[in-house]
Amino acid sequence: ENIEYQAGQFMVVGFNGKKIDQHIKSLIEKYHVSAIILFSQNIESPLQLVRLTGDLQQLAKKAGYKYPLLICLDQEDGIVRRITNGVSIQPGAMAVAATGEPENAKKVYAATARELKSLGINWDLAPDADVNSNPENPVIGVRSFGDNPFMVGKYVQQAVDGLQDNGVIACLKHFPGHGNTRIDSHLQLPIVNEKLETLEKQELVPFVAGIKQNVKTIMVAHILFKCLDNNFPASLSKKVITNLLRKELAFQGLIVLMT
Repeated sequence: ENIEYQAGQFMVVGFNGKKIDQHIKSLIEKYHVSAIILFSQNIESPLQLVRLTGDLQQLAKKAGYKYPLLICLDQEDGIVRRITNGVSIQPGAMAVAATGEPENAKKVYAATARELKSLGINWDLAPDADVNSNPENPVIGVRSFGDNPFMVGKYVQQAVDGLQDNGVIACLKHFPGHGNTRIDSHLQLPIVNEKLETLEKQELVPFVAGIKQNVKTIMVAHILFKCLDNNFPASLSKKVITNLLRKELAFQGLIVLMT
């Protein structure tokens, strides 16, 4: 195996347009990238999406892939949805939690999974496992199941089952927790000063719950937690990814770092 192929196995890549272009064709044929991420710019309708995902899989098969491509998107439901036309409009995390019945998260995400799978999507970058602990947070809010970490954990577990029991990989985000920030990590680097004891009793609780539920993937946040690593954000930190997530929490699934 050449270095390009080896590098490609670790990559999740996107592209512009609603059809396969030369850019994504080259990444599949030359680098054998393992996963494709789709955004709203790639999606027009269910029929177009089925054709696109099918064409991507066919291209990968012709390129010699042993396994199908992972094709993912952010379909959290509620306010974060990449597919908006021709599919069911499901309630977001906080709306589901307002019912007081964690089992409803399983029902909602099961419905989402069935639709995604029918469209050729096999990996959903959801559910959000953040605890909504800071009312000034500009990016999480209603994407979270709530401000009680143990209740969030229960809804997260049900959401994971709803997706994975129906053939779609789930992804917890944003480890080790984006709930207690005042800055959107898409725009700047948030710095969290809370103590390790607080982190363990609050932010980490839903992630521990999701790991116990056998979630397959976890996305790491671009946030600097001083109690864990004073020099590097979580997404670049061996102390967070290897020492905490891999060793202490014993997560053996796929760890995702988004740029």
